[in-house]
Amino acid sequence: MSHTILLVQPGPMPHTRTYSDYESVNECMEGVCKIYEEHLKKRNPNTPTITYDISQLFDFVDRLTDLSCLVYQKSTNTYAPYNKDWIKEKIYDLLRRAASGRNELSQDK
Repeated sequence: MSHTILLVQPGPMPHTRTYSDYESVNECMEGVCKIYEEHLKKRNPNTPTITYDISQLFDFVDRLTDLSCLVYQKSTNTYAPYNKDWIKEKIYDLLRRAASGRNELSQDK
């Protein structure tokens, strides 16, 4: 559990900058997915179910003007910065684990 700060700048104007903080890197990656899901809901308000694949999520991440994380490092009592590529890698790991968990659950039945 490493406190993580997500820094987001969706557009070119500095006033679009926001941040949010999470108790862990995984929670932060879930937060990035939720940001994309909210984006999809706004673009498709009459669609009852939102679906997407990881390549669409990664395209969204790449189109953001800036996206980065600051992850707390207990050993040095500092925050280490991470870029979009690192975030995409962590999202991939998170979704892969979630998918394998679902597969294990469906095999148990």
